[in-house]
This record gives sequence, C-alpha cells and structure tokens, in this order.
Amino acid sequence: MPHTAVLLAAVSEDQGPGDTLRVVLLVALVGAALLAWFLLRGYRNDDNND
Repeated sequence: MPHTAVLLAAVSEDQGPGDTLRVVLLVALVGAALLAWFLLRGYRNDDNND
C-alpha cells in the first residue's frame, strides 16, 4: 500500500492531479462493474434452485 501512495504522489508532482484522478476513476468504475456483476448474478433464475 505505501508503494502505491508514493507512486501516485510522484505522478501528481510531475503532471498535476489529472492523470491520478483518471486512474482512480477508471479503477472505481471497473470495481463498481465487478461488484454489480457479483451481486446481481445471485438473482439469475436458471431453474436449478427448485
């Protein structure tokens, strides 16, 4: 975890927060999509739960 903070700090020093925010937003969107898939797959009805 500390390595990630150092890497993000180094990136933000060089080019401002734009790239860092872009990476954080991308990771958040991918994480939200995976979480939604994981939660919603339990609601499938395959007729195997009789």
